Amino acid sequence: MPSLLPAGWTAERRRARAWLLPLVGLIGLLSALLAGCAAGSGTATAPAAGASTSASSGPGAGPNAAGPNAAGPNAAGSGGAGSGGTAGCPAPSPNAPGASESHLPVRALCALPAQAAQVWRTIQSGGRLTYSRDGIVFNNAERLLPARNRGYYHEYTVPTPGSRDRGARRLITGQSHEVYYTGDHYASFVVVDTAAGGGG
Repeated sequence: MPSLLPAGWTAERRRARAWLLPLVGLIGLLSALLAGCAAGSGTATAPAAGASTSASSGPGAGPNAAGPNAAGPNAAGSGGAGSGGTAGCPAPSPNAPGASESHLPVRALCALPAQAAQVWRTIQSGGRLTYSRDGIVFNNAERLLPARNRGYYHEYTVPTPGSRDRGARRLITGQSHEVYYTGDHYASFVVVDTAAGGGG
């Protein structure tokens, strides 16, 4: 019985299948990797005994609050000690600039990745920053920080070891001495108590 398919159709189909199967395999592999990254993107750290957890409840709590038990790039366990005074890292002050108005959790500078403290010291000393975009105006497009006029906030890159680009970590400074940290490219923020530097 003669084939009802056009001449050469099976050869074209075989060629298409030859590149399609590896592509599907690659997509499956990438999906598995991304699912693994999402599942294990951070480690949760419970607050130290006696540490206040009131910053994680109330008006600022929610998916963007990055409270003390949150997992992910802004979690207290991300590159530093917890938020309560442990191992030379003092507990942050609930009165840190920006804390009361933003209703965001407060972290001691020493509880953030070490690179955040290095960038903060460079900002304070007027030293040379790594990236040309350091110091640009932060527009607060996500509206997670208190609303201010354009030019009020400025952003600085917190280098991520092993990253080929600026990465997702930033310090945001405000004109009234506020300092905020994001470890997930503006998806969430914490207030930084820069006075709680842990001896650094």
